[in-house]
Amino acid sequence: MPNYNKLVRDKIPQFIVGTGKKFSTRILNNEEYITELKKKCFEELEEYIEAKSKEDAFEELADLLEIIYALSEYH
Repeated sequence: MPNYNKLVRDKIPQFIVGTGKKFSTRILNNEEYITELKKKCFEELEEYIEAKSKEDAFEELADLLEIIYALSEYH
């Protein structure tokens, strides 16, 4: 089974269960969570920079905003 080491959101586990596939998750402690949010922020920023359409750019900005909200709640 591949290991993705990704933050999970948007009810992805329920979607995977619906496909009949198996997976595992774990809940991160606060320090791990913030570290992963920071990594995800860079990933989403790269995707925004590389976006080819306004729609794609908007989606990536929405993802960035969600991360910023989560980080601001922590800080």
